[in-house]
Amino acid sequence: MPDDPAFDAGANLAVVRARIAAAATASGRDPHDVTLVAVSKTHGAERVAALIAAGQRVFGENRVQEAEAKFPALKAAHPGLELHLIGPLQTNKARDAVALFDVIESVDRPRLAAELAKEMARLNRRPICFVQVNTGEEAQKAGVLPHEADAFVRACIDDYQLPVTGVMCIPPVDEEPALHFALLRKIAERNGLAAISMGMSADYETAVRFGATHVRVGTALFGQRPG
Repeated sequence: MPDDPAFDAGANLAVVRARIAAAATASGRDPHDVTLVAVSKTHGAERVAALIAAGQRVFGENRVQEAEAKFPALKAAHPGLELHLIGPLQTNKARDAVALFDVIESVDRPRLAAELAKEMARLNRRPICFVQVNTGEEAQKAGVLPHEADAFVRACIDDYQLPVTGVMCIPPVDEEPALHFALLRKIAERNGLAAISMGMSADYETAVRFGATHVRVGTALFGQRPG
């Protein structure tokens, strides 16, 4: 809860930022080249507001409906907030996603790409897009397969005219994440994409060392999820 004495937004944010900076510096990178996406799924607007007060400006949500309940008011009160959709997107939610999010990280199939293109034209709003790659080729997980990624990136840019600037992955929980981070970086480099979203609370420092430009951190910032 927001009054939980164990939750200290400022302290949590300082620790995560320091670890990102150390990992970046150790690998010869500028820490400012890494964007921290604070993943606020299942946490209430009060905790998000506490992170905003501590200086955080980029947030990630997994579901359109949950984001719609929290972020319109927060974005109105705090101009300059950047909101990322990091969870799977149903095509029937494409219009809502285009209207609310600034970055959609989970573009993973032609039908969704076509729907996003249609809604961007309809709403005259063009959130940045990342292609999600299923680096572990897991049947239950969203994302284009690695061997199909290059063709899908090109289709998104050339055929659907989407503003694709990066790639994203969620490695299997039981495998060494560095292998997946290295694979995603190669896909990004091959396709001339500057943004690489990878790494979560348990492995974001490794992701930074492998070239992540965006790390998605929830628990280390917000604490354990309710329930």
